[in-house]
Amino acid sequence: MATIHDVMPAFELFQPASIEDALSLLERHRRSVWVLAGGLDTFDWLKDRNKRPQVVIDLSGVEALRGIKATSDGGLEIGATTTLTEIANHAVVKDKFKLLADSAELVASPQIRNQGTLGGNVSQDTRCWYYRSGWTCYRAGGNICYADTPTAINREHALFDANRCVAVNPSDTAPALVALDAQMVIRNSSGERVVSAEEFFIGPSIDITRMTVMEPGDLLTSIRIPGTWAGAKFYFEKVRDRQVWDFPLVNVASAIKISGGNIQQARIVVNGVAAHPMRLTAVENQVAGKAQSEETATAAGELAVAGAQPLAHNAYKIPLMRNLVRRALRAEATS
Repeated sequence: MATIHDVMPAFELFQPASIEDALSLLERHRRSVWVLAGGLDTFDWLKDRNKRPQVVIDLSGVEALRGIKATSDGGLEIGATTTLTEIANHAVVKDKFKLLADSAELVASPQIRNQGTLGGNVSQDTRCWYYRSGWTCYRAGGNICYADTPTAINREHALFDANRCVAVNPSDTAPALVALDAQMVIRNSSGERVVSAEEFFIGPSIDITRMTVMEPGDLLTSIRIPGTWAGAKFYFEKVRDRQVWDFPLVNVASAIKISGGNIQQARIVVNGVAAHPMRLTAVENQVAGKAQSEETATAAGELAVAGAQPLAHNAYKIPLMRNLVRRALRAEATS
């Protein structure tokens, strides 16, 4: 099925000035509504006419959803519509949580980062071209995964946790937030709930139609980063086909605490290999207490790719992921 680039479908536009107004609109319209932050993912969907919401809620006028502020535990709370450029350039983020600044700085291009938001970057849908082009795959309500057929083009798809769907999460900031043990603050008309970043992202075995725990009526309002990992040794690397604008083929985020040359504690997360950022808990457990050495890093890389199930055209991701994990654990990781 070819994508039809056409004028956007008609919809009713609301521009609330407060979180309460936005929540009221979300509750009123629920399943026929689309939330717009920076608009970069939104306009792709609307221009291709693959999404036809009756109502669009533009959050750009809600000041309470923007900004970065310190918290009492030495961490930060970042409004969901804070731009990626603000995060990449923020002095405290760069000083205490450089992992997030580095990941934000590698999203797309400067122009896109000026407009794109943190909430939008973690909430965007998968970039699988079959799904984005309107093919009726499992994720779109059909009964087939077009990317997992003998003639499919699937070099950008999943190595792990495929369950009918082999699409991957495309976010750069998501693995950094999981590595930093961030908390996602979600509000709806019934109140507020806080979900860990690790649990915020879900795979097709939980719900094949969405990539996060967000449900109709929900609004991601902020992201809280605890002070737990402030000043740790951080590493972020993104491999992509082009050095600007492009989505990751694979990326890695790590936060490591070192004492006397040994790894006390580590959080290592890889994205672009599953429908959710994949925390490598087995690797973290293996390296705890070991020297931060080439030997430790090499063994970690091998363990990281255990169980990978490549498709016809994405086996290259296995050595790529192995080497990214190895580099993330070597002594070159910086604070």
